[in-house]
Amino acid sequence: MSRARREHPGIGHNGPVTSGKRAAPGRHAGPARLEDKAGGQERQRPPFGPLILLALGITAAVVTWGYLVYLAIDLGTDARNGESAAWWLLGLSTIGAIACLFVAMMLGIRLVARLRAGSPAPATPRAPGGRRAAR
Repeated sequence: MSRARREHPGIGHNGPVTSGKRAAPGRHAGPARLEDKAGGQERQRPPFGPLILLALGITAAVVTWGYLVYLAIDLGTDARNGESAAWWLLGLSTIGAIACLFVAMMLGIRLVARLRAGSPAPATPRAPGGRRAAR
């Protein structure tokens, strides 16, 4: 047995492992895949600056929409009492209210899209029947 060790000094020796997930620095060296995903690093959250700006824009558009609706109701009352200029202002305030509500909805869609971008993706459902059915 000692003769075999002299001829093949590496056999039966627990020397450094040169392959595997904890390999020495080289071509395939790097952290293991599981460590990449769950290595204590949390998922990057989107910055709060753009989210706050979107929320403020939505708030401003909704408040402006509410004021224009209130103004349209008041101008409608004046227009029915005989003021002809109130009809034009009623039309302008109605168009402005529609535009403000549209802007608020578009900003709301952007806000929801930004919030969804920061959340983890839903798991994909597995095919029924197992591996054999998936072939």
